[in-house]
Amino acid sequence: MNTPLLLGFLPSGSEWIIIALVILLLFGGKKIPELMRGLGKGVKSFKDGVNEAKDEINKAKDELDEPADKDKK
Repeated sequence: MNTPLLLGFLPSGSEWIIIALVILLLFGGKKIPELMRGLGKGVKSFKDGVNEAKDEINKAKDELDEPADKDKK
């Protein structure tokens, strides 16, 4: 079985349960929703930043392509 090296280190099903229990013990039931909300906001912020960067790159590309289009006419 040829699996990439990284996949050998990913937790399996029972290990995820143990990880979840440890997180529950460390943070308690009341803090977990706050942590998940913060994680969600962080992921959304990251996605917004990536989309903004893509938009800026596309805008710069379009600006560079415009003079070439005018030269063709």
